Amino acid sequence: MQVHKVIAILLFILIASCYSTFAASEYVVGPEDVLDVSVYDHPEMTSTVRVDGRGMVILPLLDEVKVAGLTIGAVSKKITDLLADGYIINPQVNVFVKTFRDQKAVILGQVLKPGLYELRTKTTLLELISQAGGLTPEAGDLATLKRETKEGVHEMKIDLKKLVDQGDTSLNVQVMDGDKVFIVKAGIFYVTGEVKKPDSYKYQDDLTLIKAVALAGGFTDIASTSGVKIVRKINGKEEVLKRIEMDEPVLPNDVIVVPESFF
Repeated sequence: MQVHKVIAILLFILIASCYSTFAASEYVVGPEDVLDVSVYDHPEMTSTVRVDGRGMVILPLLDEVKVAGLTIGAVSKKITDLLADGYIINPQVNVFVKTFRDQKAVILGQVLKPGLYELRTKTTLLELISQAGGLTPEAGDLATLKRETKEGVHEMKIDLKKLVDQGDTSLNVQVMDGDKVFIVKAGIFYVTGEVKKPDSYKYQDDLTLIKAVALAGGFTDIASTSGVKIVRKINGKEEVLKRIEMDEPVLPNDVIVVPESFF
């Protein structure tokens, strides 16, 4: 499953790279960004400008223009409209980000290199996970993204299984400056005794006893299929569930014990 997730993440990033021009046009300009502005066939209009603390830039002919909060595409259109209003006939304006302001996001939990990362361009959740070295083998299927807004802290829960395994790209949200991402650790269950691969296993939704035994390679030839027990902590105390059906739900941290048959 982990290899599958890594391959899927790399595939998403490869597809995303095909849209790099679109992503750049969607970058939202803010103070301290440095922009290159040029107008086709008007070299005197070419300028490199820094967005000031008020979100303004100073351009030839136009003087101050507010650009903060706009995408690069919207900045280009705004300058085009202003120049077309009595300055240049049919202006063709190009705007590029020469230097991005410092933008950072934190990713913690079940990634190989948790920490603080710079966001140089439009960065999606999958791209941030890739920058952090990818998911650990213990990673669960849930990512939590916290974002501070004017209204307070906004929290998003993102189903990584739907995003990575099922390809739901609507969940591949853009990571913004100041965001905090946490990847949860998956639940674990254990299978011991007369199964072919006794071990600990990553918990899955809708897990039943028969599915858990199948993950452990199935019963051995001497297993007592009717004597399977589940050791489960309930209210802090261990309890042993006996005479259970094969469709019994398995919970995280359950220990499935398959005894040997003596007949």
